[in-house]
Amino acid sequence: MRVVRCRVSKADLFASLVVFLVALPLCVGVAIASGVPAELGLVTGIVGGLVVGALPGSSLQVSGPAAGLTVLVYEAVRAYGVEVLGVLVFAAGVVQLGLGVLRLGRWFRAVSSAVVQGMLAGIGLVLVAGQVYALGDVAAPAGGVGKLAGLVALPGVVDPVALSVGGATIAVLLLWPRWGRGARLVPAPLVAVALAAAVTGVFDLSVRRVEVRGLVGAVRVPEWGDFGRLTEVGVLGTVVAFALIASAESLFSAAAVDRLHWGPRTDYDRELVAQGAGNVVCGVLGALPMTAVIVRSAVNVRAGARTKASRVLHGGWLLVFTALLPGVLGLVPVAALAGLLVYAGCGLVPVRQVRGLWRGHRGEVVVLGVTAVVIVVGNLFEGVLVGLALAVAKTAWDISHVQVETEDLGDAGIVVRVLGHATFLRLPKLLEALEGVPGDRVVRLELGGLRHVDHACAAALEGWVAGRERERERGRGSGPGLGLGEGVTAVRGA
Repeated sequence: MRVVRCRVSKADLFASLVVFLVALPLCVGVAIASGVPAELGLVTGIVGGLVVGALPGSSLQVSGPAAGLTVLVYEAVRAYGVEVLGVLVFAAGVVQLGLGVLRLGRWFRAVSSAVVQGMLAGIGLVLVAGQVYALGDVAAPAGGVGKLAGLVALPGVVDPVALSVGGATIAVLLLWPRWGRGARLVPAPLVAVALAAAVTGVFDLSVRRVEVRGLVGAVRVPEWGDFGRLTEVGVLGTVVAFALIASAESLFSAAAVDRLHWGPRTDYDRELVAQGAGNVVCGVLGALPMTAVIVRSAVNVRAGARTKASRVLHGGWLLVFTALLPGVLGLVPVAALAGLLVYAGCGLVPVRQVRGLWRGHRGEVVVLGVTAVVIVVGNLFEGVLVGLALAVAKTAWDISHVQVETEDLGDAGIVVRVLGHATFLRLPKLLEALEGVPGDRVVRLELGGLRHVDHACAAALEGWVAGRERERERGRGSGPGLGLGEGVTAVRGA
């Protein structure tokens, strides 16, 4: 594996500081929402910078813990325990490495965008529903349905002080970007969380704060016995979900980041190998899984980054901060991080894209909606599988266009032409058109315009021809009064 050397410019140095300031609260917030110590989110951010950032693949996108995997990680930790998290992440990284080595990275681009948007929408809804409880320092119920149902009784149990801190955090996140100059100098997430921590400390507000144990105390290297859990079906399913969703999110992010700059394009297979290597390291350290994160990547590009040195340096800043100033995290109220994640979760719901799709591609909206609903009602893995199956079925329906044309040649009979793609999905339409052909005329059936015909339609066509032949024979045997035609001539054509 070749590591590319980077020259550090002033532009890259400035961009790395800006990305570090954005990544710091997000790493901590994603870890808290995932049900693991805050330091594990920082470990993943450090690995995303120092390891993945130095490897070839994409030049400017930044990796770290992402809100898109929060729900899945939380459910995995709740089901198997935090001690198994490293094994899950390690195995998912190995799967990603294999996919990259086999050069399957580019195939992730073939996944329906409606499924990806539905996946993000479902994750966003569950994330928002869960973090609304954290806004008021209330424990969230298990499962997406439980979280949504519990919102009815939430107003009577929330802590008003914590809710005020979280609400103010969201307000700052919404308002700060409107001040263009200030937003360019200091990112909104850092301003919002820093203000919340300052107000909480100055007024000594009684709200829950981030618990800090130190980087070394939070890291847990998996033991050999933990790898035996990989024989369990549920654990293997979680590994596959980690690998596929993290890979898809990373490569879709790479495609989006490539549109933001004019530098080198992403090598998808190498990027998949880099993401796999990063997750292997995160697994060894017992940290959160990583993906490429579009928010941090876009900030990196807009801050003027020119090479991958900026993302490597951002990992270095995270390491320095975690090593020298870990106590600062203990000043941050959990409600502020919940507000940050509510804001991020709302950003995952593609409202604008749905409006555009509804005008021209309503079938895509159905795929998106069903995927999101299944994720909320069931889980992330089931939602993605249902979404993919529905997208495939929709595509099959869209491409199976069959058209039956008839041409009356007078005494010469009728020509019936079948055109397009004849599949079982269009079989009722095909049979209805054929049965509408007059039974008292000579028929010439031309199939040269068929690009594809499956077994069901081929059998139906043969059965229709055979039926016409039987009617013709029956008509001949009963005398000329029936006036049936002389039969059917089937021509397949070129």
